[in-house]
Amino acid sequence: MMKPVMTFEGIYTPVVTPLLPSGEINYPGLERHIDALVQAGVHGLISGGSTGENYAQTLEQRLELARFTHEKLAGRLPCIVGTGTLRTEDSIALAEGAAKIGASAILLATPPYSVPTERENALNALAIDRACDLPIMLYNYPGRMGVHMGEEFLDIVGRSRNVCAIKESSGDINRVHLLARDYPHIQMSCGMDDQALEFFAWGARSWVCAGSNFLPAEHVALYQACAVQGDFAKGRRIMSAMMPLMRVLEQGGKFIQCVKYGVTAGGLDTGGLMPPLRPLNKDDKREMDQVIRVLKTTVSAIQAEKTA
Repeated sequence: MMKPVMTFEGIYTPVVTPLLPSGEINYPGLERHIDALVQAGVHGLISGGSTGENYAQTLEQRLELARFTHEKLAGRLPCIVGTGTLRTEDSIALAEGAAKIGASAILLATPPYSVPTERENALNALAIDRACDLPIMLYNYPGRMGVHMGEEFLDIVGRSRNVCAIKESSGDINRVHLLARDYPHIQMSCGMDDQALEFFAWGARSWVCAGSNFLPAEHVALYQACAVQGDFAKGRRIMSAMMPLMRVLEQGGKFIQCVKYGVTAGGLDTGGLMPPLRPLNKDDKREMDQVIRVLKTTVSAIQAEKTA
C-alpha cells in the first residue's frame, strides 16, 4: 500500500469570508480571523469552500482569497484550496492557482448540477489532479452535487498517489463503513458534523467543520478526546453537548448564515452575506446565542474535570 503524500490530522476550518458594508471582501477582517484560528489550535484552513461563499465569487476573487490566506498563514498551518466549480476549466484554473501559491493541498468536489457518471466524474477529477500535482482531499456531498463519489469513481481516482483523503458529507453511515473497510488507503475525514463521533470511532483522523470558525476550541476538544486520547466516554459527553448546535446549523437551510453569525457574535463582524443569502432574524440570533453559551459552558466543565 503506497504511503499518502499528505496526512490529514485534526480540525480543518473552511474559512468564512468577512465582508465590508459595501459588500466587498474585508481582507483585514479575514487576516484577524486567520490569526485567531491559528491561535485557537485548529490544524489547517480551507480557502474557497462553500462556507466561504465560493458560489457567489468570481474566479479572480477565489484565487485572490486563496493567495491571501496562504500568505497570511505564512506556513503556520496547511492551506487547502477548494476547487469546486460548475466548469472543469475553472476548477483547473483554481488548482493551478493553488500550486502556484504553494498551497498544501486542494479540496476536490463533484461538479454540481451536471450529474456526471462515475467514470466522467473520475476523469474530471484526474484532469484537475494533473493540472496541479498537489495532495487531494476529495469531497463527497451528493446532497449538493447530485451524485455520489461511488466505488467505481474511487477505484479509478484511487490510482493517483495524490488522492490522499475524502471529506465524506453524504450523511449515510454505510459510506463510513465502506470507506473504512474497503478504501483504507484513502484517509476518511468527517464532513457530516452530527456524525463526528462515529467517524472517529471508525478511524477518521480529521474533521472538516464549519462550526470551528466560531467554536474552534470545542471542536478541537472532541478531536483530542476521540482521535488522540481514545477516550470515547469523554467524547460522547462532548458530542452530546454539541448536538444542539448541529441541529441549529442544519435547520431550515441556514447553515452559512448561522456560521457567519457565530463568528460575528464572537467578536469579528463578518459583515453579512453575499446574495442570495440574507442574515439571520432576531429569533434565530437569540437561539444561536443560547446554544453557543450552553455549549461552551458544558464543554469547558468537561475539560476542567481532568485537572480537578
